[in-house]
Amino acid sequence: MFRVTVKKAGAVESWELEGSLSGKWVKELERCWRESAAKGTGAPREVHLKAVSFIDADGKRLLSEMYRDGAAIKACGCMTRAVVEELVRENGTRGAEAQTRELTSPPAGSKSH
Repeated sequence: MFRVTVKKAGAVESWELEGSLSGKWVKELERCWRESAAKGTGAPREVHLKAVSFIDADGKRLLSEMYRDGAAIKACGCMTRAVVEELVRENGTRGAEAQTRELTSPPAGSKSH
């Protein structure tokens, strides 16, 4: 099972991935990614590995392509952080976008501004 949720927040297009990024789901995500790029909106894109449970070799290859295309890849959890760190190392650092930031909720009782 795999789910992709694409949201537009201001000028940023956010892709939230959930499930297993493997097999036929890699091909489907790649198709959607290329269609989005072909529309040419020019909006910065972020890929959130929100609840990704597994990433196979083809999934890593696709994430690497997304990163090289300029997407900020954001990790959530130990496994996805390790994958993002690996693709940043392999593809070189692009500056602030290359940083891996864990997606976390603010601590209980804290206020979000």
